[in-house]
Amino acid sequence: MAVSIIVVYLVGVTAVASYFARRSRDSESWTVASGQMGILMIAAGVAGTRIGGVGTYGVAGDVMSTGLWNLWYAVNTFLALLIVGLFFARAFRRLELQTVSEIFLRRFGSRRCQVLTSLCVQTEYLIVNILEPYVIGSILAALLDIPFVVGVFIGAAILIVATSLGGLWGNSVANVIHCVTILGGLLVVGFLGLDRLGGWDGLQAGVDAALAAGTLEPSRWWSFVGAGWFAVIAMFFSATIHTPAASVYVNFASAAKSERSILPAFVLGGAIASLMPLLAGWIGMQTLAAYGPSSGLRSYSAITQLALDISPLIGGLALAAVLAAVISSGGPILLASATLLLKDWVPAYSRLPSAGKLMALRTVTAIYGLLAALLAWKGQIGSILDLLLLGFAMVVPPAVAISYLLFWSRTTERACFWSMLVGYASGLVWFLALGWLEGRVAAGAAIPAPLGGVAHGIETRAWWTELLDPSYLTTLVPLMMIPILSLLEPAQRTEAERFRTRAGTLHGL
Repeated sequence: MAVSIIVVYLVGVTAVASYFARRSRDSESWTVASGQMGILMIAAGVAGTRIGGVGTYGVAGDVMSTGLWNLWYAVNTFLALLIVGLFFARAFRRLELQTVSEIFLRRFGSRRCQVLTSLCVQTEYLIVNILEPYVIGSILAALLDIPFVVGVFIGAAILIVATSLGGLWGNSVANVIHCVTILGGLLVVGFLGLDRLGGWDGLQAGVDAALAAGTLEPSRWWSFVGAGWFAVIAMFFSATIHTPAASVYVNFASAAKSERSILPAFVLGGAIASLMPLLAGWIGMQTLAAYGPSSGLRSYSAITQLALDISPLIGGLALAAVLAAVISSGGPILLASATLLLKDWVPAYSRLPSAGKLMALRTVTAIYGLLAALLAWKGQIGSILDLLLLGFAMVVPPAVAISYLLFWSRTTERACFWSMLVGYASGLVWFLALGWLEGRVAAGAAIPAPLGGVAHGIETRAWWTELLDPSYLTTLVPLMMIPILSLLEPAQRTEAERFRTRAGTLHGL
């Protein structure tokens, strides 16, 4: 039963998305739906894109392993889309952007800022494009008893076909189906699982018993700041502040039929998306209560195990919800990735005829999807939520730069470029160095003397080690560098005000 539900669902949504190839007749309709989308389509599009698998199976697994503080992801999800809808989306539409990095070309004529922004954004998108077929492959391999590599390439094929043919229209229509499936599936599993445990009292008792049998500290697990306020702030920095520079939201903003529909669409999308991690975390709690901390259940299995034990039908519905979450973010982000690669990194693309641009977009989508599948097949992936938060952190420098650009007339091109470069590089180097040190600590290897105190803090999980999160660097470096460097150069207010008038940010959006 579960297998039949999954097969029908995957074939159905792929067919629905591909059907909209008839609406993707040129590059503009493929990337921004020719500016003809209404509120519901944009809301479902941004909700599905934002939440993806990370906000469902990722949150469920991390709630099991580290506690309820991971539910802050739901709050950050709503705030992220609210901020974009309030302050950025209408400016993106007025500037007629198809990639977020084009904003620097519009303002400064700067190719180097455009390419650097694209690099920052595509660091996150590469991570997402690898994670999505990885998870689909893991599910299909377990469900259908097929090799993992076959499952990965089936997942990649679904994403490639639906995205390359359907474009933004196809992905948005599919995301309407995905959002309904995710919310409906998680609700059904959550209520039936709670009933199976004997209600809230049974759930609480089960969690407490599981925590007592493991190594997790109950007071920290139950606390919404159990990992410390610095960890909560770090998640806000990476999961929320980066969002204005996540290029896929430019596609949806420019796809809006009218400016008046943009804010309601993003608010509705944020409300829908914020429900998904809450429900997933609830199911993660139930899985911990039912099977204990040593069960090995993590990620998508935390959502599906209870459902499969209830009945094959409910298990199939749960698996469909997980797959829907994966595909709902994978498709639009693959679309945005192909658009970024061509428009920002291939100057010859702009000289192609309309039909040639569309063919190039579809071809690059297929190549990118296949390369991501290869990396997913060979990759060693730990915490999915942690990995994605790294990708988010790498996008924060251009998000800060774009905020200054739209709302402060003194912002200069040189300040934007160097702050983004230093913020991105420092965050990446910091992450790699910290990962090396954590690996040495875990292996019990010798630690260089100057790093002994840091290593001890990591080993004992001292509160101050949360300040080592790379998102602090990627946020604070550009936040401080841009005003300092900008004030060192002569003001160019006339040109800046002309740009801000066009964007609608000179006198308020």
